[in-house]
Amino acid sequence: MNPAWTTIALDAMGGDHGPTVVVPAALKALAESPQLRLILVGDQSTLEAEVARQQAALSDRLLIQHASQIVAMDEAPSQALRGKKDSSMRVAIDLVKRGEANACISAGNTGALMATARFVLKTLPGIDRPAIATVLPTIRGHSYVLDLGANVDSGAENLYQFAMMGSVLAQAVDNIPQPTVGLLNVGQEEIKGNEQVKRAAALLATSGLNYVGFVEGDDIYKGTVDVVVCDGFVGNVALKTSEGVSKMISHYMREEFKRNLLTRIAGLIALPVLRALRARIDPRVYNGASLVGLKGIVIKSHGSADIFSFTHAIREAVREVRKNVPELIADELGRELQERRAV
Repeated sequence: MNPAWTTIALDAMGGDHGPTVVVPAALKALAESPQLRLILVGDQSTLEAEVARQQAALSDRLLIQHASQIVAMDEAPSQALRGKKDSSMRVAIDLVKRGEANACISAGNTGALMATARFVLKTLPGIDRPAIATVLPTIRGHSYVLDLGANVDSGAENLYQFAMMGSVLAQAVDNIPQPTVGLLNVGQEEIKGNEQVKRAAALLATSGLNYVGFVEGDDIYKGTVDVVVCDGFVGNVALKTSEGVSKMISHYMREEFKRNLLTRIAGLIALPVLRALRARIDPRVYNGASLVGLKGIVIKSHGSADIFSFTHAIREAVREVRKNVPELIADELGRELQERRAV
């Protein structure tokens, strides 16, 4: 592998659209970055046909790694882990393990991706469980939120580790010197919350992180903190609720602008503003969730990602590779553990 290149393995068969999205997204990303090298992982004949359909050609920067199996979106993680050792998802992760790729991306089954990545790559020393972290838009820009579904039941130590990993991610990718960290709770008062949240708060209060205390659900989009920490059950519900609210608002706006001739004219006048608003909150811009805590970089793309959003996931992987995120997390955790032992 040329050390001057950033090499990303793409699970080209995963997600709702597979090669018809992954291949054109790969070509778009390659055109943007001369130092990028992509490996399409999946059925060779299918991928060769899609590359040809895009009027492109394989090269030393666009390669194919054959994989004979596909993990279904509804497949049990245990079944995928045991029975699909030559799946496009598994082979892409194996390329990272062997050092043939710096990172991998999949739009496939989230549970299977997490289980396989954890089994193949293992967790960093001191990390009990990986977490899913993503960026959400806020009034002030954006915030990192984790965990978003990898761990539906997390203890205080897990939440502490999520906070540390999220802080490193924000610091590395966004160049924030001391990211503010908040623990998602049902209120800001110290007496509120369940026991694991209260215990996590005690750990964070004595850590070296820039912990500011409890935050509530509305603080996520206010941009109150740079990093919002929660367990996967709460995080996933918050994320899916946000997506539902966004769709509802879009639906109501379309209905109102189509109500009569006057509202249609108003809609045409407001069109530039509406387009600008859509560009600022477009969820496709934030596609690409990080599976943090692993000995390697794995990015989860939304299963229904289109070409635009999958290209963004590739950009996210490149940023994390160039910032050496796993190494930074390992270093920060080592310092935190030393400080805790010294107390």
